[in-house]
Amino acid sequence: MLNSMTGFGSRQARIPPFGKVSIELRSVNHKFLDMVFHLPEGFLSLEDRIKKEIEAKTKRGRVTCVINIISEEASAVFINERLLKNYIGRIKNIKKRFKIKDEVRLDTLIHLPGILSLAGSRSSKERIWPRLNLLVNQALEDLVKMRQKEGRALGAYLKSRAGALNNNLGIIKRRSKKVIKEKCSQIKTDEERASFLKETDITEEVERLAFHIQNFKNRLSKPGPIGKELDFIAQEMQREANTMGAKSCNAAISTRVVQIKSQIEKIREQVQNIE
Repeated sequence: MLNSMTGFGSRQARIPPFGKVSIELRSVNHKFLDMVFHLPEGFLSLEDRIKKEIEAKTKRGRVTCVINIISEEASAVFINERLLKNYIGRIKNIKKRFKIKDEVRLDTLIHLPGILSLAGSRSSKERIWPRLNLLVNQALEDLVKMRQKEGRALGAYLKSRAGALNNNLGIIKRRSKKVIKEKCSQIKTDEERASFLKETDITEEVERLAFHIQNFKNRLSKPGPIGKELDFIAQEMQREANTMGAKSCNAAISTRVVQIKSQIEKIREQVQNIE
């Protein structure tokens, strides 16, 4: 079954005493599995746990995880005075060393990393994780289902494109045999005939392209992440088509080759979205 790398999943629930917790997972194309997290203050240590859950369900794509917590009750503000004192001491040293006269404002100090936090958040990560883990997996299920749905649509499209390639290749094969035969009958010497065949005979390219198309179709039903493999096969198809176009000695064949190259390009565009 093909999986797309594009998807979305979201869940939300009330988790006392924290409040309303919502999670969103979005995924887009990427060569590898890349994850971006936007977590509430005080919950950054949960990133590794969430990452492991995502890694278990997805193999490729850039996955963005956004978690928001809307508290239902007021929380006390915690000021890290020891860290603030350390900041001020360092700043004074820098001012003295570089002879800086600017005053440090309070609104600048309180925005320094680690100065302000909610008092309850320091120990809350352990209590919230079991319920949050459930939410993460529910959102992941939604994400995976959407990726699978997109993957089925992509699979149908790619099978259709591969079928169109086969049809055009069959026409080229029949036309090429006829053209080669007619051209060879007009050539008087064996040497000239051999030279002509070397430059224009596309039989090998046709056979190799037919093999790549069949291999591509077979791989579409292969389980697991196959996007990179399909892209490689499409590149090989493109290589054979380019050689066919360069060796073609007939306008009708050249036109069909252009159509094949266009179809392969469309295939490569869509393959970029497969896990």
